[in-house]
Formats: sequence, C-alpha cells, structure tokens
Amino acid sequence: MKKLNLPLTTLLLAIAITATSTLPVFGQVGRQQGLLDANLALEMDLLTLPHLNADLAKAILAERPFLSITNLDAVLEKSLSKEQRTELYGKLFVHINLNTATRAEILLIPGVGNRLAHEFEEYRPYKALAQFRRELGKYVNESEVARLERHVFLPINLNTATDEDILSIPGLGKRMLHEFKEYRPYKSIAQFRREIGKYVDKKELARLERFVTVE
Repeated sequence: MKKLNLPLTTLLLAIAITATSTLPVFGQVGRQQGLLDANLALEMDLLTLPHLNADLAKAILAERPFLSITNLDAVLEKSLSKEQRTELYGKLFVHINLNTATRAEILLIPGVGNRLAHEFEEYRPYKALAQFRRELGKYVNESEVARLERHVFLPINLNTATDEDILSIPGLGKRMLHEFKEYRPYKSIAQFRREIGKYVDKKELARLERFVTVE
C-alpha cells in the first residue's frame, strides 16, 4: 500500500469531516447510561432509588405520564428537600426538550446552574444532539457533556427519522417502530394522534407525542 505523505493539518481535517458525517442528522433522545425515565420505571426500580419509599413510588406511578420534569418535581417537593430531589434526578428524570424547555426545567438537571442554563438556551434552535455536544463541550469536559445529554432530547421528524432515531424514544420497540413508519408521510400531529392512537391509550400517546414533530 502506498504511504500518503499528507500534512498533519490535512489529516486532522479529513478525520474531522469523516467523524462529522457519521453523526445523526435528526434529533434524538440523549444516551441514557443508566438514567431511568420517570414515565417508564417499574415500581421495584423506583424503590431502589435514593429517597424514594413505597408511598412516593406509588404517587409517581399514579401521576404518570409526566409531560415535564417540573410536573414530577411538584409531586416530590411535598416530601423531599431540594437536595434530595437533586440527588434523585441523577438517577430518575423526565427528559427536557432542548428547544422549548423553560429555565426552571433546565435548572432541575443536577449540576446545572444559571450560567450553564444560559448556555443551553444560547444555541437554540438545536438541529441535532451533535450540535448540543459541540456547543456545551466549549464549557464542560466530554464526560460532563455525556452526563448532561442523558436528560435531554430533540423531537424527531416523523417523516424522515431513521429507525435508530425512532427507537431512541424511551419505551418504543420494534412493533411501534413499524406503526410510526406505516403512516408516512404525516401531514400533521393530529394525524399522528389519530393513527398511533389506534395502538396506545391517551396517556401513552401524550407521552410519545413529546418526542416527535412533523416538518
């Protein structure tokens, strides 16, 4: 094999372009790395988490689905201190939409203060999680970006999302993947509600709708 004698800067640029081309184009749910979804966690799993007892676990199950992390926080703040809830949210969370989350929602991510919350908002609208990783990587290291990513999502475009993008929605399996794709092209979210509502109840439909958009 012929050896290529290319300048280092050229090689680095080529590597960067190759890496960028493999990044997801569409919005996804951040890689979870052990973080439980408050809308899907089993009661037995809730009982293993810090500061949750049987009564709180049952309260979470009764109030689901939570359409925002602030809804979950309103249930838990009656029994748990801010410090206790912050510890818990490192294990259990309701994902926030990077483009629409309020400052209050962003601040419920453990370790995020006003300065970093401002950076979350600064780069809106996000087009893909790759952009989030790149922009937040200016302020925190790679492992911290990965930790923050667990708590966020960008809605997937129902008409163009890949199988991988669709399957990144928590709790969505191969059967529902087929149904999501069956009705393409979607003309509106109303159509999504009508078609997917054939397979799931209203609560589950509301949970799923948070993760999708029609463009």
